[in-house]
Amino acid sequence: MTIGEASRRTGWSPRMLRYLEQEGLVVPARSEAGYRRYGIRELNQLSTLAELRTCFGVELVELEFALRLRREPSLQAAVETWLAGTSVPAPEQTFPAWVDWEQRKHERLLATDAA
Repeated sequence: MTIGEASRRTGWSPRMLRYLEQEGLVVPARSEAGYRRYGIRELNQLSTLAELRTCFGVELVELEFALRLRREPSLQAAVETWLAGTSVPAPEQTFPAWVDWEQRKHERLLATDAA
């Protein structure tokens, strides 16, 4: 279906559908003439996206970042390293938390380079 039909069926404006495509969140196929062609997969994505926003308060920018994490392994490793460094150190830990953070960062960087 065309962008107009998809807009009427889902409640997303054509402008918003173009934005979602631009950000890589919902990417419809293109016809030979270059027109957007929305299928059942894209309609389901649009429906689920509306539910995510309503039920969980998820913003589009958060989903854009989640998508970016999937596409950029080095960013994902950096975020995981940072998150690991924010945890509360175990009582038996005798070295400063920043040492543990640095160690985890280097382990993840080495694992990324090896892959």
